[in-house]
Amino acid sequence: MDTQGAESSRARPVRAGLLLAAAATLAVGLVAVVHDLAQPRIEANENAQRVARLAAALGAERYDNDLLQDVVTARDPELLGTDEPVPIHRARLGGEPVAVLIEAVAPDGYAGSIRLLVAVGMDGRLLGVRVLSHKETPGLGDAIDERKSDWISKFAGRSLQDPAPERWRVRKDGGDFDQFTGATVTPRAVVHAVLNALVYFDGHRAAILAAPAGTVVAQSPASGR
Repeated sequence: MDTQGAESSRARPVRAGLLLAAAATLAVGLVAVVHDLAQPRIEANENAQRVARLAAALGAERYDNDLLQDVVTARDPELLGTDEPVPIHRARLGGEPVAVLIEAVAPDGYAGSIRLLVAVGMDGRLLGVRVLSHKETPGLGDAIDERKSDWISKFAGRSLQDPAPERWRVRKDGGDFDQFTGATVTPRAVVHAVLNALVYFDGHRAAILAAPAGTVVAQSPASGR
C-alpha cells in the first residue's frame, strides 16, 4: 500500500486550510491598516461637513473660534425637546461671544422627532434655523428642509418679541408662521421647538456663555414653562 501517497492526500486539505486562514488573516490585517490610514481623512471630512452646517445656520455672522471645540451641553426635556444632553456651540470673534447654536429637538413631528440647529445672536434674535434630521413625509412635511423650500429661512431675524409669544404659531392656529398645504403638524412642531430654544437661551444666557467648554449647563427651576 502506498502510505506516502495516502499521507500526502490527507495533508493537502490541511495545507489548503492553513493557506486560507493565512489569507484571511492577511486580508483582515490589510483592511485594518487601510481603515486606520483612512480614518483621519474620514473624520476630517465629517468635521468639515459639521462646520459647514453650523456656519450656514450662522448666516453672515462672523466668528474666529473652533465651533466644534467651544461646546457645552444642556439638559432640559421641556424646552429642548429631549431627555438627552443637547450640544450648544458658541461662536466668538476676538474672544467675545457673538452667537450660540443650539441643537434642539421638536419631539412632536408628524413622523417622529425633528432635530434642529437654532442659531441665536447675542441680541436674542435668530440668525438662522436648519434641520439636522427628520423623517417627515416626502412632498409634504419635508418642506422644512432648506433643500426643499425656503420656509425654514423665514425664522431669521425673529425673536421672543417679534412676534409676541402668543403669535409663535402657524397661521391655522392664529399665529404668524405659514403651514404647508396638507401638512400642519410638522411646521407647528418646528415653530414650537424654535420658540422653546429662544426661551431656553433667554433664561440661561449667562450660564451658557460662562461655562467651560465640555461642561454641562445646569437646568434651573426657571427653565420650566
